Amino acid sequence: MKFLITGGAGFIGSNYLQYVVKKYPNDKFVCLDYLTYAGNYNNIKMLEKEANYKFVYGDITDRMFIDELFQKEKFDIVINFAAESHVDNSIKNPSIFLTTNIIGTQVLMDASLKYNIKRYHQISTDEVYGDLPLDRPDLLFTEETPIHTSSPYSTSKASADLLVMAYHRTYGLPVTISRCSNNYGPYQFPEKLIPLTIKKALNNEKIPVYGTGENVRDWIHVHDHNVGVDLIVRHGKIGEIYNLGGHAERPNLLIVKTILEQMGKSTELINFVEDRKGHDLRYAIDSSKMEKELGWTRSYEFETGMKETIAWYLDHQDWIEEIENGTYKESYSK
Repeated sequence: MKFLITGGAGFIGSNYLQYVVKKYPNDKFVCLDYLTYAGNYNNIKMLEKEANYKFVYGDITDRMFIDELFQKEKFDIVINFAAESHVDNSIKNPSIFLTTNIIGTQVLMDASLKYNIKRYHQISTDEVYGDLPLDRPDLLFTEETPIHTSSPYSTSKASADLLVMAYHRTYGLPVTISRCSNNYGPYQFPEKLIPLTIKKALNNEKIPVYGTGENVRDWIHVHDHNVGVDLIVRHGKIGEIYNLGGHAERPNLLIVKTILEQMGKSTELINFVEDRKGHDLRYAIDSSKMEKELGWTRSYEFETGMKETIAWYLDHQDWIEEIENGTYKESYSK
């Protein structure tokens, strides 16, 4: 089978490609990425030598380009990782989120319909469900939880999800959707909480924590997420939504303190700042559907995964430095 992996130079997409390209040597994988600020060609450069892989530079919102690519490559499966994903950025500039996350999804699905794709899979987020109260640990997001978004980012992802399901019902497009909790692991752009904290701690800089740091997130290692995506794409039921959670809820402040402790840094680096507008209180995912129907299990306990993740960033400070000084943008020559 031939796969189109959009957004494959980003954090989750690059980890997915590193996993599947070697696991399935008889399948072919085309990575499509526009290499916007969070797309880093260094994340996938090691795959250039693989015979079943190639990279294509391009924009998922460019309808003519996408049509020509589909016509030429004759894909069997499309997995859409491509998205603008940083909530703070969506609050400052919602437009690019609506364009990439909604229109880009539509363009990909139109081409998938035209060229008879066997499966279109949409990577979504638990943020489409809104949030849960901090004092009700018994409450979890299920696939039946109504959509109730808080930010322009989550709204753009929820809109894309609704569009995907509409294309399934109206046009018969064979689709699946996965909604994951917060990912952590190697190659995450250092604007997100864990790599940002590590980067600032390395430089003994103040680490911003929103509000009181009590907001709770469920954390899943990126590898476990991608194993789940692979299972859904190959064995999931058409027209279904699947939740992928880490069963590892932690307040943001505890995450920061854990990193500082493992790095031998003082908690005096913590700097409480004005809370984010519309800040969700708590995310928590029920993954029982994935576990029962597809036999999905997590291989990472949070504590072990965090230790490995911190060690990775400490061993790859050059990767962080290239992002900070901007030279990572030169890793791919158009």
